[in-house]
Parts: sequence; structure tokens; C-alpha cells
Amino acid sequence: MAPSVGTGFYDSITPSADFAGLVGRDRFTPLPDDWVIGTADIVDSTGEIARGRYKTVNMVGASVISAMVNAMAGRAFPYVFGGDGASFAVAAADIGQARAALAAIRRWADREFGIEMRAALVPVDQIRAAGHDVRVARFAASAGVDYAMFSGGGLSWAEEQMKSGLHTVDPAPADTLPDLTGLSCRWSNLKPENGIILSMVVVPVPGTPGGAFADVARRVLTLAQGLAREGHPVPQQGPSVRYPPPGLTLEAQATHGRKPLLLRKLELLAGNLLAWMFFRTGVRAGDFDPVHYASMVSANADFRKFDDGLKMTLDCDAATRDRITEVLDTAETRGLVRYGLFEQDEAMVTCFVPSVTTDDHVHFVDGAAGGYTQAAARIKLA
Repeated sequence: MAPSVGTGFYDSITPSADFAGLVGRDRFTPLPDDWVIGTADIVDSTGEIARGRYKTVNMVGASVISAMVNAMAGRAFPYVFGGDGASFAVAAADIGQARAALAAIRRWADREFGIEMRAALVPVDQIRAAGHDVRVARFAASAGVDYAMFSGGGLSWAEEQMKSGLHTVDPAPADTLPDLTGLSCRWSNLKPENGIILSMVVVPVPGTPGGAFADVARRVLTLAQGLAREGHPVPQQGPSVRYPPPGLTLEAQATHGRKPLLLRKLELLAGNLLAWMFFRTGVRAGDFDPVHYASMVSANADFRKFDDGLKMTLDCDAATRDRITEVLDTAETRGLVRYGLFEQDEAMVTCFVPSVTTDDHVHFVDGAAGGYTQAAARIKLA
């Protein structure tokens, strides 16, 4: 049993800057029993990606986090981006905000993009009663940002419950809008320096001892560490910029709220022209330092995570890919893991930026052809 410690629970967990060191159950702390898991994803995301809407899929998936961060009004809580959706955990006192945010996202995704989302709130005590756990750690990607890591199988079970139609959060009324302030997708896609953008999803087979899965994860991470910058797909100086940015129309559609769509596009065109000039020249504007900001995009990028398994988007060479595949094939043959890999020519970044003058902006990296969704689909086909 994990007793309640209220909304201060997550603040009490010290972030670790050692990603590989997070391998293993002992580095994770059980969530309190009276917390809930929120989860949402896109129905038939693989079909949406096949229709060329992979950037829309990522934007809608990241919108769950944007809406929740804004609903929580600056209070820290654990969340994880999954490519075509997201999951998070909140205390009992925050269930109302979580339900309202998920309901608004469901309505908004359907109205703006014709995308059907499902969403659920699953109590942690029910997850444990079903024989699973939800444990959380914090990985400090930089001094400005840390990301939640999850283990125990509880998030995956909550997603299964959602897909079975249980614990459903219904869509909000037709005129309801989520607060998506800070959500953006303005950077150009990222070309790999090593030849391949490799999206990877590795999950333990039910019943696999935690130590056995940790050993497989360590072997994969050791191979990734042999790549330049451990396979980080975002250049150290930050992504490149273009004008107009490739995601401008999508961002306008996502964030126009009650404004006419054309007006929002004009606002973004004007604002992005100014930003493009600063990024091209490197000239500072008050507290905004474009060179520092772009470098922090790389430092803050969420390109690897523990989410009831191991997920990574790597700038990878063919030899390292083959060695990773060999490790995973062996582990799969031994009945320890299931995995999916997906290769593509580019990665993309979807962002949540509370302010351009602070270092707490977060950037979700995925393969530009639907990396995590496609890798997960290959597990299902295995």
C-alpha cells in the first residue's frame, strides 16, 4: 500500500540526471493509492499516419499534456508523451481539473481535426487490486526541465482499460475549449547525422522479473551510449528554422480558440517572422537570447523515456541498429520482452513553451513518419 501524501508527493521526488541509472525498480517510488492515472490516445492513429497526418497525430497527442499543464497552473505532476497520446498521474484533489481537461481535448480534437480520441481516469488503487503497480521517477534532462518515468505495468493496464471502454471521460459540451497556451510545432524536421532515425518501443512480457528486463534495457542503453551524444536526434545547437515554419498552419488550427483561423495564422506569421530574424542573426531581444534558447531545445528534448518499458528515438547508424536488434531478438526468444523498431528519414519536435525567456520549455521528440506509433504497432503484429 502507498499512503496518500497529497499534492506534494511529486515535489518530494528528487530528479536524477543519470538516465541509465534509472534502470531498475529500486529507483522508482510508488504513487499514493488515492491518486488517479489519466490517459488519452487517438483512435486508429496508425490509419491517421497512413493518411499522412503524422504531424497532426503528434500535435494532438501533445495537446493532452499542454491542457493538463495549464489546468494545473504551474504545479508539477508526472506525465509522459506517447506519440499518439499521453498519460499522467494526479492527486485526488486534482481529479476535477484532469477530467475537465481530458473532456475538452476530446471535443476539440474532433471539432478541429476530425480525430476521435478516447480518454479515461483510472484509480491507482484499482490498478494495484488488479495486480499491477504504478511507480514514478524523475529524469532531469537539464537544469531547467525534468520528465517523469513510469514503471510497474500500471500505465499499460490503464490504457487497456480505456481501450475496453472502462473509466471513460466523456467529451465536453460542444462549445468547450481546452487551454493550449504554449503548444507549438515550429521547428523544421531533423535529419539524422548517422543515417537512421530509429524509433524503439521495448516492453517486458508479463511475468518477466524486473531484474531481467532491467538487464535487457541496460544492454540497449550501453549500445546507444556508443553513438554520438548517445543518439540524441536534436543537434546540440538546436533545430534549424525556416520561414514560414512548416507547422504554422497546424499550430494555427490547434490554438486559434474562438478567433477566426485566418487571424490566428496572420498572428503566427508576424510573430514567427520576428523570431526567425532573431534566430538567423543571433541578436538578443531583452531577456530573449535566441542562441541560448535553441541550445536549450536540444538540452530539454524528451527523446528517451521509461514508460512501463523503454522508448527511444535515436539518431542511429546501421551497425548499432543491428546490434540493438540482436540484443532484443535474443531477449524476445527468451520470453523476456516484446519490441518494435521503426526506421524513418527524419525526426520531429512538438513543443510546450510556457515562456521563451526561461529554461522550462519542453520538447517531445518522435520519428517524423509516426515513429512510436509505428513501432508499437509492430509489437502488436509480432
